[in-house]
Amino acid sequence: MKIPKSLLIDPEKNSVYGAFAVAVSIWAFSYSVIFGQVLILAYYAVWLPLILVDYRRFMRQLSSAWLPLLFAAYVCSSVVWSQAPGVTARTAVQYFSHIACAYVAARTVSVRTLTIGALVGIFVVLIYSLKVANYSEDVLDGTVNFVGAFASKNQIGFVGSLGIYFCAVFLAFYRRGRLSLILTAPVVLLSAYVLIVSHSATSMASIPAVLALVALLAMSKLLSRRYRRVIFLIGAGLLVVVAFVALNLGLMDFVLGIFGKDSTLTGRTYLWEQGWNAVQKSPILGVGYAAYWVQGFAEAERLWNEFYITTRTGFHFHNTYIEALVELGFVGATLVSLIMLRTLYGHIAAVIFRTWQADSVILAGVMVLLLIRSFVEVEILNPYIMGSFLMYFSFFKLARVPVTRTRRAQALQQQAEARGEADWPRHAGRPAAADPS
Repeated sequence: MKIPKSLLIDPEKNSVYGAFAVAVSIWAFSYSVIFGQVLILAYYAVWLPLILVDYRRFMRQLSSAWLPLLFAAYVCSSVVWSQAPGVTARTAVQYFSHIACAYVAARTVSVRTLTIGALVGIFVVLIYSLKVANYSEDVLDGTVNFVGAFASKNQIGFVGSLGIYFCAVFLAFYRRGRLSLILTAPVVLLSAYVLIVSHSATSMASIPAVLALVALLAMSKLLSRRYRRVIFLIGAGLLVVVAFVALNLGLMDFVLGIFGKDSTLTGRTYLWEQGWNAVQKSPILGVGYAAYWVQGFAEAERLWNEFYITTRTGFHFHNTYIEALVELGFVGATLVSLIMLRTLYGHIAAVIFRTWQADSVILAGVMVLLLIRSFVEVEILNPYIMGSFLMYFSFFKLARVPVTRTRRAQALQQQAEARGEADWPRHAGRPAAADPS
């Protein structure tokens, strides 16, 4: 039996396969450490073969991906000056292929399908973690936290926060009757439960802020583009002022105290200091991608010992930018920062300065979540991680890829252009409503 190509690569028709592929990816990101290479191979198997189905689709507007490709090339080239070239070469290839999978996903899967697949995958991941039900004691603050089948409370906390987020945006933008409420209820309840018992302060603090931002962007649909621009500029200015005042009045310590943290962020500030000291040894190019936390290297062994990391793996500086500076120098840190900021601005600008679209609201929320977490976690620099997959998926969704249109779609496009409206992205394949300026 011949399977139509559209059921695999057409974002408007491949909801079943796309959701399955996203769910498999999330399972691989969560538990590849436990189940080994079989999950990584499954992750590659659901995305990379799609290139063979219609390679022309993936060649269109490939130039729009120049920034991630440049960063991937730089990561791979760091093997030349790496202090652990074997580790760098292997991990760099993995990271490059990881970006390639995100590129394929962005060109074949709609944001709605991504949301549905994420909900399915997160539900299965949380069910398994509840079945394993492991707890871990934090030797630095003495607390006992639920980690499930993960290695740390922050990992399962991130999954829980994503579960709440995708449930919220699905119900807000893609709900289809009461059945949607019934199907999402178990996911949001499990996500909220693991978020609470994991005691992940980062996850608990970030998700309310992100949901508030999404609510504001959603309400902006009621305004014309002219008023959206004005409110955005005023809001951005107020945010800067509030942040400055909060830092100078000591409100940050108050907020940290609510989540049981002190000003050292449970030893993170010491880690940042150690990371900055390491940057000074090779500030421009770094020590090489994934070449710092290597067994047998003196500094890595010392920090593992000080933080009681007996496995001597899976540790980092708990700050994306310091980690990037150490491994890739100022060049690499600049590139990854540009990717993050370009993606965030691109989706917010699509909502504020163009025709309002739910897809961009959702991906803007994802990017804000990743941005907040980037200051205390490292989730976009490693392969086979949910954070990096979502960031590159969101970046590649910025590209305006030409598609074959029906006569009716072409007519609607011409009408939109006559009103001065942008045609990207179309929400759930439907033409956008008129948006008077």
